[in-house]
Amino acid sequence: MSKARNIIKRITQPFLKGGLDFYYRKPRAYQYQGIEVMVHPEVFPPHLTLSTKILLGFISEIDLNNKSFLELGCGSGIIALFARKKGANVIASDINEIAIEYLKVASEKNKLEIECIQSDLFDTISQKSFDYIIINPPYYPKKPKNTKEQAWFCGEDFEYFEALFPQLKTYLSEENNTYMILSEDCDFQNISKIAAKNNIHLNSIFTTKKVGEKNTIYSTKNQKEY
Repeated sequence: MSKARNIIKRITQPFLKGGLDFYYRKPRAYQYQGIEVMVHPEVFPPHLTLSTKILLGFISEIDLNNKSFLELGCGSGIIALFARKKGANVIASDINEIAIEYLKVASEKNKLEIECIQSDLFDTISQKSFDYIIINPPYYPKKPKNTKEQAWFCGEDFEYFEALFPQLKTYLSEENNTYMILSEDCDFQNISKIAAKNNIHLNSIFTTKKVGEKNTIYSTKNQKEY
């Protein structure tokens, strides 16, 4: 992150947090391509954040018909439901029980059948291979105080990534396509070091800048395949 952007964020963050807390004091509907989900205040919000919208636009260009698809850390689940609408066989997982319960309701209301699993990363996911895995990870280096904050904070020592990459590498293959989105606000150097320690390479394949923030989607592969 640039010095100027860091200063701006320090000034505006308290106001943004207050605005977000007020806006998300009750469940809010979110819609995309005729799909509607209700987003609980304890669940990662797609309304005023950029990453979900960017990923939705990204997968809209992919042929997902009859493909196996995992949204790891699904939050509202709008990406998982959209993938199902495009014909994928979908599993959506999240550590947040509220997110999973709300997604089950949204799945029924939208008549888009997906499998919803409460899981800490891959812990309770029995399927061992996927054509596509989508990850919108927490990346701020701070210890989360509760389940809600686990959608934002990866731990002071990047514990989320220290746990993710050793598990993820068993799913990576020439046939698999795993995509992760990261903002310029993250410590990419540290995250990529943890990936490399697990013989995983993060390859930038798409970058966009919206509302002054740059986000990049990375293809995630085992080093030997890169």
